[in-house]
Order: sequence, then structure tokens, then C-alpha cells
Amino acid sequence: MKEYKTALCVILAAVLFGASAPISKLLLTRVDPIFMASFLYLGSGLGIVLLKMSLRLKHSDLTNEAHLNRSDIPWLVIAVISGGVLAPIVLMFSLKATPAGTASLLLNFESVATTLIAILIFRESADKRIWSSILLITLGSILLSWNPALPWGVSWGAFGIILACIFWGIDNNFTCKISLKDPMTIVIIKGLCAGSFSLILGLTLGNPFPAVKMILSAMILGFFSYGMSISLFIRGMRALGAARTSALFSTAPFIGAIISLAIFNESQGSIFYVAALIIVVGVVILLRERHGHRHLHESTVHNHQHNHDDGHHDHFHNENEITPSGYHTHIHAHESIEHAHPHKPDVHHRHAH
Repeated sequence: MKEYKTALCVILAAVLFGASAPISKLLLTRVDPIFMASFLYLGSGLGIVLLKMSLRLKHSDLTNEAHLNRSDIPWLVIAVISGGVLAPIVLMFSLKATPAGTASLLLNFESVATTLIAILIFRESADKRIWSSILLITLGSILLSWNPALPWGVSWGAFGIILACIFWGIDNNFTCKISLKDPMTIVIIKGLCAGSFSLILGLTLGNPFPAVKMILSAMILGFFSYGMSISLFIRGMRALGAARTSALFSTAPFIGAIISLAIFNESQGSIFYVAALIIVVGVVILLRERHGHRHLHESTVHNHQHNHDDGHHDHFHNENEITPSGYHTHIHAHESIEHAHPHKPDVHHRHAH
């Protein structure tokens, strides 16, 4: 049941993020791309600050999370640069030159980039289903990007969106390494640091500063589509791993495509619908992946929010140490154990295969 709740959180994150591309394209008619990226991330950071303060006033268990420490900084810095600065700026420029529906579907390539990096560099497990899904989503992305009328056959706007997805793939995998820590704090740092950098860059380049109404619109969009979405995404990665969470998150581009078709009423050729069908099949295959075998848990000591209903936390507590929800945070040890059950590459199952 916990896995299904986590999956629903990731799907909600996908809905929030899926709306960002078409709405951003609307705002880009009146906002410079660099300032757009800036206020999206500033909105996410400031919005999550206010949300966290509100939850803390209510003594919510949601704020009972492990804190970041010095060893987490390198992972966070690369995630901020790649996913908070480079990806959104490249995406905003690319959106201006790409139909909203096509752009939304191309964002599926983020799941491919995330999965390939997770498998090839961070050694997450992969079976034939995952590789089949990667090939189908990549094929669909190529069809959406291909334009034989252009000298190189690829729209620069489409290429830019794929590049942004690669930057987010790097971000997702590095964020996964610190996903046990407070997701709200991670989003706040990402949002404020990345947003401030882009703001300074836009001012330095002398780009036209947007009207207050447009700034507020971008920040509100940023809070929901980036702040809330990223917080839920990080919670998903700690339970499902980077590759599987990205698979669920692949529903976001389809939501964006539907919104785009409704808002812009863009005419789409047959290639668009063929590519969409191929990508849908790829996503479904990835969602249906199952994994289980006999595996060894090595003894370890770490710190993260947890309860004692998941079969991996059996240490002792006094009654007054447990919160009403059962979730709590402290440094705890795991003894070595070998067993077999279906599992995802969460923090307790990132073993070699």
C-alpha cells in the first residue's frame, strides 16, 4: 500500500509539472526566457519556505526530516547547476521555437536520460522491459524532433528541449543521492540559489525586466509546477529509486500535451500522434516492470525519516519517542540480512546485480 501511495504522489508531481510547459509558453510572450527561469525557481523556493513555516506551526510530522550535512553539498551543488540553472534556461529559450504540444511530449526524454544515467553510472538494475521502454521513448522523441526541411534534420528548439532533459536527468540522479534528507529544504536551496543566479544573469545581460503581474504569475506557476512537484518527486525517489520514479513522472508530458492542444489549438500532423502512441507504449512497459530476487542487505548506519512497518526497521523505541503518524527521524543501524521479496531500488535496495 505504501508503494501505491508513493506512486500517487509522483503522479501528482507529474500533473503539476506537466502544466508548466504550456503555461510557460504563454508567459514567454511577455517575459524574457532567463527571467522566466529565474522567477519560476524563486517562486518554488519562496513558496516552499512559506509552506514549511505553516506546517511547522501546526507541529506536522511532515517537517520531521533528516537535515542536510557537509557530505551532501557536492551532490546538491551539481543538482542546482544542472537542473536549476542550465535546464530551465535552455528549456525557456527552446519553448519559444517549438509548438507547445511537441515540447510537452519531448519532455518524456527526461525519463530516458534519468534512467540511462541511473543504470550506466549509478548501477541501478535494469531488465529487458526497461531497455525496451528506453528505446521506444527515444524513438518517439526522434520522430517529434525530426524535420527533413532543416539542414541537419532536427529543429534546434527540439534539440534544446532534449538537452534540457539531459540536464534534468543529471539533476535527478544527483538529487537521488540526498533524497533521504528533507525534500523541502532541498527544494528551497535549489529554488533560491538557481533563481537568484538566473536573476543576476538576466540583469547583467540587460534583458528587459518583466512587469510585476508577470513576475507574480511566473512565481505562482513555479511554486506549484516546480516547488510542490519537486518535493513530491524527491519523496518518490527515496522509495522507488531514480529510474522508477522517472517512469511514473513520464505521465507529465502527456498532461502537458493535452493542456497545450486545448490552449493553443495547434494543428498536429500524423507523425505527432504516431510518436505519442510509441511513447505511451514505452511508458506503460516501464510502469509494469517488476523486480524480485534473493538479495543481501549489508549492515549500515544512516539517518532518514522512517516508520517500522516496512520490514527494514526493527530497532527499539520507547513509546514517547514515536510520533502519532509513526514516522520519526534519527540515526539508526541495520544489521546484515539476506532474503527475497519484490522490491524497487529504494535506499535499502541499491545493491549490485
